[in-house]
Amino acid sequence: MADPQEVLSRRVQSALGAAFGPEFADTDPVIRPSQFADYQANAALALAKRLGRKPREVSAAIMEKLDVSDVCRDVEVSGPGFINLTLREDWIAERTRRLLDDPRLGVPLQEGQNIPLDYSAPNVAKEMHVGHLRTTVVGDSLARVLEFLGHHVIRQNHIGDWGTPFGMLIEHLLAVGEDSPEAELLTTDPNAFYQAARTEFDSSGPGPEDFAARARRRVVLLQSGDEETLRLWRKLVGLSKVYFNKVYARLGVTLTDDDLAGESTYNHMLADVCEELESKGIAEISDGALCVFLEGFTGREDKPVPLIVRKSDGGYGYATTDLATVRHRVDDLKADRILYVVGAPQAMHFKMVWATARKAGWLPDNVETVHVQIGNVLGNDGKILRTRSGAPVRLIALLDEAVERAGAVVAQNRPDLDAASRDEIARMVGIGAVKYADLSVAHDTEYTFDFDRMLALNGNTGPYLQYAQARIRSIFRKGGLELSEARGRITVSQDAERALALKLLEFGAVVAQVGDLLQPHRLSSYLFDLAQSLTAFYEHCPVLTADTEAERE
Repeated sequence: MADPQEVLSRRVQSALGAAFGPEFADTDPVIRPSQFADYQANAALALAKRLGRKPREVSAAIMEKLDVSDVCRDVEVSGPGFINLTLREDWIAERTRRLLDDPRLGVPLQEGQNIPLDYSAPNVAKEMHVGHLRTTVVGDSLARVLEFLGHHVIRQNHIGDWGTPFGMLIEHLLAVGEDSPEAELLTTDPNAFYQAARTEFDSSGPGPEDFAARARRRVVLLQSGDEETLRLWRKLVGLSKVYFNKVYARLGVTLTDDDLAGESTYNHMLADVCEELESKGIAEISDGALCVFLEGFTGREDKPVPLIVRKSDGGYGYATTDLATVRHRVDDLKADRILYVVGAPQAMHFKMVWATARKAGWLPDNVETVHVQIGNVLGNDGKILRTRSGAPVRLIALLDEAVERAGAVVAQNRPDLDAASRDEIARMVGIGAVKYADLSVAHDTEYTFDFDRMLALNGNTGPYLQYAQARIRSIFRKGGLELSEARGRITVSQDAERALALKLLEFGAVVAQVGDLLQPHRLSSYLFDLAQSLTAFYEHCPVLTADTEAERE
């Protein structure tokens, strides 16, 4: 246990029990960093009213029972009753040294859960756009953190790979040829392929052999399981996988083909979902559609809002698929907690789906469902980021521009580098800047996409963190040492060393908090603070020119 706040919290809780009785031993003492000491305990302020005593009297009673001599060098009451705690330098050094030898860096292992994690979810034969950036980056960040905390994360990439547009797409694939350059657009520019199919459909004549009629017949064949149609559909999906994987490789996320769990996965379950809901009296026919009306979900004029599970034409929608998805994740994946990293506007939809699933008995009370709501990416005009023509910004184009802009900065600052080195650094800086900008704000808030701010070397940016890392590497490179050789005794004597060590000791608690609250921005904020502490250390404690060899080590 490395986190000083956790250590101090337990010591103060023990003192509370000793001073006021065991019923007070579980009181949260609220240990926070302080500008007057390392940490401050605010227990007395909360307890004073409950005990009918003055806060400073409560603090004095706590102090009498507080045993922290092995941890703190100074403990004093200040202000209205705060207890200021200043840690011993040798305690900080010992804990920091222990952290250095810990392969988990102080991150606790949690009791493992099965966690299906639904994120990214692009559409087959369509370009990934800027709206997919946040669901992909935030989702992948949560997957990594939760796995490190000891959970079994089951990535679920719920791609759009089923429905009426596929009749149109399959017929267009047949028209251009399965191995034609036009078909290859699905791997490079899916929107061009989709728009060509759409244009052909919209301009089609009314005849039974015209494109539109063939496309509609193809939908029926697809849904009825015609083998040749399924083969062509699999071809479309396979070409789109190539494109998805290009984007994922560029972003450095961990999604693979094994994580694909598209809408088609649940097609065989949809009729049973509707039949069971109807037989249990949960769903009813309304205006020809099968609907679920749930208490508490009303719209204008307090009219009940329906969850449509089967359309009046007999087709199924997102609600049907999402209900089948819940059943699969509970029954087959044995979920303890199900996470959906999806846009904030879908909040009402998911609440209704989950309420229906619980009413049907498909979602037990012991399985938690969480909507990790994703806010919009805005342009400088304060509106959702789009091209000048009003179309969503292509994600691959956005990433290309980030790398190009980073390349210009690298070329200006490091003209001595060869072209290959510049290109590699530009890729890391550009992609890192985009990902960090996304992760450094709360996932449910909007943020403005601004390349100049993202690529700045100063401020809360990816390049600032990367620059701090480069400074660490430069110390070892110039000192002729490998990082793995830094295993000597640690001493803490200067303020900048102390601040850096204390910040390092917070890491485990922050990662655990990210896993509990599902908020990656808390880790980003911590890393920015850590980089600032490192920068101050770098400026005030020159390692290579230290006065003595012992201090250098």
